[in-house]
Amino acid sequence: MDLLEKLNPEQRLAARTVDGPLMILAGAGSGKTSTMTHRIAYMVRECGISPYNILAVTFTNKAAGEMRERVEALVGDGVDRMWILTFHAACLRLLRYSGKEDGVPSNFVVYDPADQKTVVKAALKDLDLDSKVYPESYVLAVISDCKEKGISAEEYAGANADTPRGRALGRLYLRYEETLRKNGALDFDDLLLRAVRLLEHCPEVLSRYRDRFRYIMVDEYQDTNFMQYRLIRLLAEEHRNVCIVGDDDQCIYQWRGADIRNILEFEKDFPGAKVIKLEQNYRSHGNILNAANSVIRNNRGRKDKTLWTAMDAGEKVRYYRAEDDREESRYIARLMQKLREERQCRWSDFAVLYRTNAQSRRFEEALTAHGVPYRVLGGFRYYDRKEVKDLMSYMRLVQNPADDLAFARIINEPKRGV
Repeated sequence: MDLLEKLNPEQRLAARTVDGPLMILAGAGSGKTSTMTHRIAYMVRECGISPYNILAVTFTNKAAGEMRERVEALVGDGVDRMWILTFHAACLRLLRYSGKEDGVPSNFVVYDPADQKTVVKAALKDLDLDSKVYPESYVLAVISDCKEKGISAEEYAGANADTPRGRALGRLYLRYEETLRKNGALDFDDLLLRAVRLLEHCPEVLSRYRDRFRYIMVDEYQDTNFMQYRLIRLLAEEHRNVCIVGDDDQCIYQWRGADIRNILEFEKDFPGAKVIKLEQNYRSHGNILNAANSVIRNNRGRKDKTLWTAMDAGEKVRYYRAEDDREESRYIARLMQKLREERQCRWSDFAVLYRTNAQSRRFEEALTAHGVPYRVLGGFRYYDRKEVKDLMSYMRLVQNPADDLAFARIINEPKRGV
């Protein structure tokens, strides 16, 4: 059976374009994951490319796991020799294997946001700085922004020494880095930063990984930040067999450092790049796409594309502008009751999406007042639960006895009176 027979013509062309730089502009619901997985399978089964020479990176563990499962279903054996990982997981593995060549200890631990706040809290106390003036989350946002741009603590402190606030933040950044070094730890931003520095500082390591990863694929390229961009440029510059998949209209992580220029200027970075547009949408009806296209076409500085579907027009999109948040939540509750009666729906058929957790209160009040049962999805993530973090701290201390944060967390868990 033809490996690519289920793909549409544009998807098939993208899957067969293996050599040289390629940009796949994949609109929402256009089957990009299927295209990427079939492209990898085509490279292995039809082109004879070794799985060992393939690197595929994306943004979430869920997306990476789904891609790996689908590739394995198409290819079978050999998937374990590929790197199909998130950016952070790929950098973590790279640093575990080769980080010692640039001064990264092989048994380093990775601090999560809660650990980072603990470090900053201790730094504020040591430096006699007010946490109300310098909240932990704000300090960490400054440090994260610096690391995403490749600005070291010394560089930041030197460039901001002319104001009291700048001097204080510089001291905090320096103390934060000092604590991480002393504890043999990295944070999530360090994984990218130190991996890029490793490749920049150690030509032999860069040559080794360039020789291995001769074919590179990057998902959601519109959401890459400067360090992720540098990582891909460093690895792909020699062989130029790099395929990026993304959609400039779906760039939603600029507040996390995503730079839309990375996808808009891909053709400048890799001259001669081929561009293939996936515009057929398999997810939505015509009216939804028409509404979306009418909004998106007004964006400035975008790659031109228009989504279309073979499905029918479907129901019209409804728009309601409320006077305030109270009226908005009441309208939603009333509408849910009406639709349930008219269409014999179950309450579980409805979902209310909102942008911030603070908005849930109004909806909860309105739904309760109208007798609508509901469930708020959220709460602590599994790895943020106290008992899990305690156990992880024991394991971290076994791996890295220099980790003072882990030691401080478990010395009285269970209670020992220490």
